[in-house]
Amino acid sequence: MSHQVQIKRIEGNEDIQLPQKMSELASGFDLYAAVSEPVTLEPGRRALIPSGFALGMPAGLEAQIRPRSGLALKHGITCLNSPGTIDADYRGEVKVLLINLGQEPFVINRNERIAQMVFQEVPNVALEVVAELAETVRGAGGFGHTGRK
Repeated sequence: MSHQVQIKRIEGNEDIQLPQKMSELASGFDLYAAVSEPVTLEPGRRALIPSGFALGMPAGLEAQIRPRSGLALKHGITCLNSPGTIDADYRGEVKVLLINLGQEPFVINRNERIAQMVFQEVPNVALEVVAELAETVRGAGGFGHTGRK
């Protein structure tokens, strides 16, 4: 199924690359930093990085912001609250919350690839309040209840 998603450049960011897939079968669109000047991300620090665009998505679709594997492996740069969710009714600038989990400062330059965006369908879910839930073998076990393997 194909979805039409609108994209709008934020004024002053005409030079910023719009999201794009880097290969034919890629699931994610690379996002680019729309910083006005280089941002140095010290180890353990985080920063909200603008992308230079806003989206108009139809109902039933969300955009997820995810780390780029190369930045994570080589520099320890990843996204907090990953995946970040862009809801279909949000019309503000898409921003990426990056953190430096590496050992060295990392400089984010204008138009540098910083994250990826994956679109997902969102099912229409209705919550039903009940007095009891159906029993399962697992029950309420969670957070390591099956032991270390």
